[in-house]
Order: sequence, then C-alpha cells, then structure tokens
Amino acid sequence: MPEFLVQITTTVPEGVSADEVGRRRAAEAVRAAELAASGHLYRLWRPVGELRSIGIWRAADEAELHEKILGTLPLRSWMTFTVTVLAPHPNDPGTVGAPQ
Repeated sequence: MPEFLVQITTTVPEGVSADEVGRRRAAEAVRAAELAASGHLYRLWRPVGELRSIGIWRAADEAELHEKILGTLPLRSWMTFTVTVLAPHPNDPGTVGAPQ
C-alpha cells in the first residue's frame, strides 16, 4: 500500500466551547486507533513546541487517503493537510536485505 507523509495543522475556531473541543478530541483518539488497527495510520509525531502533527499514512491512492481516511477524522473541519506521496528509496536502511 502506498505511503504518504501527512502534516496536519488543527485550528479550533473561536467561540467553540471547551466541551465541544474535548468531545471531538476524544472521538479523534478513537478514530486514530481504528485507522491504526486497519493499517492506514502507521506512525504519528508531534514536533516539540508545535501544534501540528506529522504522520505516515497508508492508502490505495491519494483520493482514498483524503476521502475515506483523513475525511473521516472528527476534527477534519478544523484541519489543514499537506500531503507528500512517498516512494521507496534504494538506500532505505529499513529495506536492506529485503526482497525487491
């Protein structure tokens, strides 16, 4: 399955209650666990001191990534995405000795 580097910035709109933010964040954690279990969310990081996430996501193609995966996130309406399609590198130490 192709991999994508996805940078996500979440901006909570002004006027949204703390309860609504908490409810959506809790739902986001549940959905992220589901996507991880299904193999779509492979890794996720938060840069130190920043309010964004960087992750490795897997999908059949970029359309599926946006529509059926990222589009299902409970915080989606507050998020912006930067997506980079990744391709294997011949010097990737994670694939040394692996069949090509």
